[in-house]
Order: sequence, then structure tokens, then C-alpha cells
Amino acid sequence: MKVTLYYGEKNREFLAQYKSDKRVAGNSDQELIMDKEKIKTTLDLVRPALQADGGDLELVEITDEGIIKVRLTGACGGCPMSQMTLKQGIEQFMKEKHPEVQSVEAV
Repeated sequence: MKVTLYYGEKNREFLAQYKSDKRVAGNSDQELIMDKEKIKTTLDLVRPALQADGGDLELVEITDEGIIKVRLTGACGGCPMSQMTLKQGIEQFMKEKHPEVQSVEAV
């Protein structure tokens, strides 16, 4: 499933902000800090694509190791393609927007 990102003017502005505000530590030895609110907001960009197919996701946890744990609900909860959607769609998008993300896992 391909995740479509542009859902209205508000999301266009949000994505434009991310393109201009990639806050990554200048030194590779520095710790990258995940902002929980920005993670939630980025996940909210993915949700309409899941909801269009009768599914959804909810944020469960963000670990210190950079792992985002989500719960897939609705049609996504029992879908045989959910792992592919999670890894090839959601995880790739999250890594693009937040370099500090190591992986996205379903719980």
C-alpha cells in the first residue's frame, strides 16, 4: 500500500515545515532526541491512508533506543499485509522525517 501524504492545506504546511526544519545533531556523536509531539503529528499524516481502508493505528510507546511501538487496529489489525505496510510505508516515512527513528514495530 502506498501512503499518500497530502491531505489538505494544513498537512501541506506541516510537511513544508519539516522540509525546512530537519533538526539533526551536527556531530554524529551527539544524541538525537525524539520529540514525542512531532512523532505523533507525523503519525497523524499516515492515519488517513490507513483509515481509508478501514484501519488505524495508535502510538503505544517511544523507546530510548529510537523504536516507535504502535498498535494497528481495525482492518489493519488482522490484515496479512500489515507488516509490509508497517515496514515499507509507515517506518520508511517516519525514518525520512525523523532520522533518529530506528524502527517502527507493532505490538
